[in-house]
Amino acid sequence: MEHQLPVAQVIKTLKQDLPTLFQKDILYHIYTQDIYFKDPVNTFKYKFNYRIIFWTLRFHARLFFTQIYFDVHEVYQSAEDTILAKWTVRGVLRVPWKAGLLFNGYSTYKLNQHNLIYEHIDTWDRKPGEILRQFWQRQENR
Repeated sequence: MEHQLPVAQVIKTLKQDLPTLFQKDILYHIYTQDIYFKDPVNTFKYKFNYRIIFWTLRFHARLFFTQIYFDVHEVYQSAEDTILAKWTVRGVLRVPWKAGLLFNGYSTYKLNQHNLIYEHIDTWDRKPGEILRQFWQRQENR
């Protein structure tokens, strides 16, 4: 039997977890076991895979970036069963020309009747190929 979580607690957990997701693991008690995740490059189901995607993000952040940030602009309840998080990813790639990475997006979280997140869809403001092209551009005025 799942217990009812207050929506405010889910929002508070997201506000605490998201800004540091490249540095440390998030809390998983606000997600269902069969959570569905989709972004422009990944689609999968189940909490085990959800944990792996966050581990992979941290691993790649340390490997490929000298600096990387997940700036959270707002997290709010947009409908009875929906939470939106608006954010920007920015970083400096670990290459001699210090290529910068910058893109905006938002996460749409769907809540079940117990206010647990069963779906997480990320939308980015540009295509993955455009984001990758930033890696080859030399940064001026840094």
